[in-house]
Amino acid sequence: MRVLLTGIAGFAGSFLADYLVRETDAEVHGVVHRHDHRIAHLAGRVHLHRGDLRNALWVSEVVQEILPDYTLHLAAWSDVGGSWRQPWTTYELNIQCQLNLLEALRRWQPACRTIVVSSNEIYGLVEPGDLPIDESTPFRPNSPYGVSKLAQDMMALQYFNSHQMPIVRARSFNHLGPGQADDFAASAFARQIAEIELGLHEPVVHVGNLSTERDFTDVRDVVRAYWLLAQHGETGACYNVGSGQPRTIRWLLDTLLDLTDIPIDVAIDPARLRPSDVPVSYCDNQRLVAATGWQPEIDLRTSLKDLLDTWRKQVSKQEPNERK
Repeated sequence: MRVLLTGIAGFAGSFLADYLVRETDAEVHGVVHRHDHRIAHLAGRVHLHRGDLRNALWVSEVVQEILPDYTLHLAAWSDVGGSWRQPWTTYELNIQCQLNLLEALRRWQPACRTIVVSSNEIYGLVEPGDLPIDESTPFRPNSPYGVSKLAQDMMALQYFNSHQMPIVRARSFNHLGPGQADDFAASAFARQIAEIELGLHEPVVHVGNLSTERDFTDVRDVVRAYWLLAQHGETGACYNVGSGQPRTIRWLLDTLLDLTDIPIDVAIDPARLRPSDVPVSYCDNQRLVAATGWQPEIDLRTSLKDLLDTWRKQVSKQEPNERK
């Protein structure tokens, strides 16, 4: 069984690769564009293919070489806030890369079971009556990132409808865990706390909007859901992937602050506020549960402790000029 994993060196992709190596007998192939430090511990246990998914010829050659039985497409621009600053880059990466991949699969391995990872951001400006969000909730994307992920979602549906390719769409809600980049709220808080503990700056955590509520799940539970959907999801269907429980950003911050002994103040940073923010977003995950039996297993307090401990180790190893 050969598995092709795009975004293998990314946050979720690295955890998925680790899961596949530990829990399956699959021959794991991963696409790497630049860095691979997140999967250094998997050296010799995964097959890496270095290149750019924007290069259609290269993607075609890789798919022809591997002829995967399963493809899990996780590679994407994933910074919602950053998509406001670089909208075209967001569209180019998320749409063009998937188009090249699906075209290559259509040509060389059309029977490959494929997971396309979309996002809760496609639902966008949900209204109170839409909650919890199920898979039939109207699309109202309110960021360039949300538009790009909706294009990915609809492209996957089109390839299923037009070419009968066995594609499943996973609409992932917010996830967190050790190793997450500090473009995301919980990780940004954790990094600042770790730096404060080392005395690198004043004991103040700078934050954006703390009142929003989101559906958070540990990344290790999320990637397990992806693999279950790859095996058991109905082709052509879409599945929300999330806990089904809303948490405020304030709860994330307070939980992290409880994990340190240092008194820390909180200050609003206008630069961290987004042009458009949805007050509450959480999912109905019953379709996923019915298809796979999946349930989240890792408590979010454990996720946040692991995240903070990772930043503590990373910050302590950095040279002084690398520390923010």
